[in-house]
Amino acid sequence: MSDTRMSLKQNLDGVGGDRRFELLVNAVKDYAIYLLDRDGYVASWNAGAERFKGYKADEIIGEHFSRFYTDEDREAGAPERALALAAERGTFESEGWRVRKDGTRFWTSVVIDPVLDENGTLIGFAKVTRDITDKRDAQRALIDSEERFRLLVQGVRDYAIYMLDPKGHISNWNSGAEAIKGYSAEEIIGEHFSRFYTEEDRQAGEPERALRVAAEEGKYDVESWRVRKDGTRFRAGVLIDPIRNEAGELIGFAKVTRDLTERWQAEQQVERAREAMAQAQKMEAVGRLTGGVAHDFNNLLTIIRSSADLLKMPTLSPEKRERYLDAISDTADRAAALTSQLLAFARRQPLKPEVFDVGARIEAMRQMIEASVGSTIQVTIDPPKPGAVNADLNQFETALLNLVVNARDAMPVGGNITISSSTVHNLPAVRGHGGTTGDFLAVKVEDSGSGIAPDTLKHIFDPFFTTKGLNKGTGLGLSQVHGFAKQSGGEIDVSSRIGVGTIFTLYLPMVQRDPDQLSVTRLAGEQQLATRRVLLVEDNENVGQFARGMFEELGQIVTWVLSGEAALELLETASEKFDLVFSDVIMPGINGLELARQINERWHGLRVVLTSGYSHVLAEESYHPFELLRKPYSVKGILGVLGDASSSEGGEGTS
Repeated sequence: MSDTRMSLKQNLDGVGGDRRFELLVNAVKDYAIYLLDRDGYVASWNAGAERFKGYKADEIIGEHFSRFYTDEDREAGAPERALALAAERGTFESEGWRVRKDGTRFWTSVVIDPVLDENGTLIGFAKVTRDITDKRDAQRALIDSEERFRLLVQGVRDYAIYMLDPKGHISNWNSGAEAIKGYSAEEIIGEHFSRFYTEEDRQAGEPERALRVAAEEGKYDVESWRVRKDGTRFRAGVLIDPIRNEAGELIGFAKVTRDLTERWQAEQQVERAREAMAQAQKMEAVGRLTGGVAHDFNNLLTIIRSSADLLKMPTLSPEKRERYLDAISDTADRAAALTSQLLAFARRQPLKPEVFDVGARIEAMRQMIEASVGSTIQVTIDPPKPGAVNADLNQFETALLNLVVNARDAMPVGGNITISSSTVHNLPAVRGHGGTTGDFLAVKVEDSGSGIAPDTLKHIFDPFFTTKGLNKGTGLGLSQVHGFAKQSGGEIDVSSRIGVGTIFTLYLPMVQRDPDQLSVTRLAGEQQLATRRVLLVEDNENVGQFARGMFEELGQIVTWVLSGEAALELLETASEKFDLVFSDVIMPGINGLELARQINERWHGLRVVLTSGYSHVLAEESYHPFELLRKPYSVKGILGVLGDASSSEGGEGTS
């Protein structure tokens, strides 16, 4: 035992029991502990009482304890009632206001116990008082805070704010929830929150999923349809947060719902207005497009019609006859290229990439380019640089011609156009886009024209944008170049100075070129064609007669039917097998694509080639396994089809 504890024990051993108790009571500073006689007069006073109430012992002993009560409590007889209840029940406990010597009030916890002698006779009371003002203030602040929060939640009418137990049953309900969903608190508390969901959402298990997501991810936040008490639906923004205790255990969910119906309806109206505006803009574009396309096609038709008329002249020399035939053929190709350009712009015609040498192709187009710009413009084509790309050849030629024609139109009184190609090892950052690594072929078309103003330069690749007069162009030329470059993995750049000229640079990714690579058409043309039985399916009589004549001129045996249904019936009943089905795509009833599928399923191995100038059926199919020859097709195209047929091993055919 320590010296201090030994000293304390020795001192207490020398003190009597009553004195030790007095010392104990006086040592307590946090409680007022004192005795009252049976009439309520103070008989003893400890240090804690002096500390709380401000009276010294000699000031208060002999005084009545009622002086610690407030005036209103004394007038109400609270002191006498406290002593009576303590004597009657064996104890009295309460909380209330008391008064210090200086007149200030403090909140107390009071216990009064009766003191009895050895005979059980009441001789006084033991009174213990504690100052709990701070505790009472804290409790009152908490109660006030909770009340303010309750009033806040109840005062919110634009949001349904309520709580769920862990199973999803509603445990409270604010006025906003009643206003939005139509249920009073008495009707809905204790019910499951899934009744607010639509029938289809309940069948799909959405309420359970909502609680699971909230518990696992910390939040569930969606916009969806909910149901009011009257059965009507409303568009709701829903937020569910999990509520956990200090141990991290899930004890429920806080749920906030907002009625977004008006906003949703407004958004739908805006969307409908936007669609109407888009349709109006589309019709405006169609109006602008019609004039430009008519202008371009009329120019092409003029060449074809004039050449056809000249071919009728009996005195025409063989050389001129050959020239006019070439003009018809080349112009038809250009008309097909314009159609292809429109379809590619409308994203209805996929690109058909093939490997070709760009420099050689530019040189091969020299005559066409010179004819397109006229005699007042000097065309210079730099010596071609070797370099191959994998792109759609027709689209490349169209893009180059568009750039050339654009340069021509910038020089109405003549000038110079220079076309060159070079290789670059990295695609530079152009028009605000980031650069790309790799090897690219850069094709430049440079003119000495009037140049392009900076404001105009921002829009030159926009569809239908044109600075030309009415019926002078479609506004699709540069947008076609831009679309071709992007779809080919490349880019288009432009620089221009007013009064000096403009440079367009077309970048295309380079590929390794196989020097022995030849086109399918060339291979087919060099082979000896075998005689095949061809089933021609074409609903247009003029086209059907022309196609049958073309196949027969090439030595084929042709059976022509006008519909997919007739083709299937003939395949079922024909006594001899067919080697090839050549079918249009757009036909009434069974279209060509569906016909091809049925043939593929029922007569596996019978080759099918489809043909179409434009087909939404094919455009909407991301993949189909059938060959396609696009209209307008030529003898060269048919030779390609028949060349493939002659070189193939053949199939089972039909009978």
